Amino acid sequence: MYSGNSKGISYTSGFFLLIGLWVVGLVLGSLAAIPVWLLMGSGSIMDMGEGIISGEYAMAARVIQVITTSLAFFIPAYVTARIVSSTPSAFLGFNTRFNANQVVLSCALIFLGGVVASSSAQIMEGIPLPAALESRFRLLEDNYAAQVESIASMNSFGEYLLALVMIAALPGLFEEVFFRGGMQNLLMGATRKVWFSIIFTSIIFSLVHFSFYGFLARVCLGIVLGLMFHYSKNLWLSVIAHFMYNGIAVTQMYFVIRQGKSLREAMDEKVDPWWGVVAVIALYFLFIFFKRITTAYLATFAPSEQDTIGHR
Repeated sequence: MYSGNSKGISYTSGFFLLIGLWVVGLVLGSLAAIPVWLLMGSGSIMDMGEGIISGEYAMAARVIQVITTSLAFFIPAYVTARIVSSTPSAFLGFNTRFNANQVVLSCALIFLGGVVASSSAQIMEGIPLPAALESRFRLLEDNYAAQVESIASMNSFGEYLLALVMIAALPGLFEEVFFRGGMQNLLMGATRKVWFSIIFTSIIFSLVHFSFYGFLARVCLGIVLGLMFHYSKNLWLSVIAHFMYNGIAVTQMYFVIRQGKSLREAMDEKVDPWWGVVAVIALYFLFIFFKRITTAYLATFAPSEQDTIGHR
């Protein structure tokens, strides 16, 4: 299958092109981190991993994250869109046709998705594992928590605002461009299977975070963001929702730090699974409403005025 503004590259070819560029971007991101560390950090390259996790070089850690996520996610998706379509921005889902009602509902949807995600973490914690495997997964969680603590080090309101941009806004933008605008969009065009495209993309979205205990939580968030993108055909709403979710986390960490508490304790907070069940039910009905108002809003535009997204 091809997009309406195809350059002769099929969705299937575009998908594999995206994956190839993603691998290249991961390598380039790792290499790009080295000069950033040498310029902004202290010590040799061999000390980079430990130095970043220590929290002493929070700004270097943030800059490295922005550069690596840009090279791994944003650039591969945008380059793929330019190769596949003559209208790359529209292909990825960037258009300005959305209203305040959609924004409010998107924020409500991601909030409920966060409740489901937090409650699902309790489920993952209860899965019995062999001692060796559990030890390995716990080590991965500790390393991830240490990286978050390092990047989220905020000693002033100015650093908090900067963290909102570098930790919440930019990663949210880059990930949505790659996973929803790129991967989900191409899979949908290639297979015409909505749920397969959303769930597959959500699984990959979760796997790249290298967290066993957070795996189901991120799959749930990915599904919410994927459905939001599918119904609205607008990537900006997914970006805004992703930013809100990240921004709440950054704000929570900022106030925890100001109160002299441990970030690790804030990150380990869980929600009772029963609240997750309530949130799933609420999500079901809210998505029905979201789809209804989105369909009604898009119907106000003539077909010739509507921006085209890749799989339409």
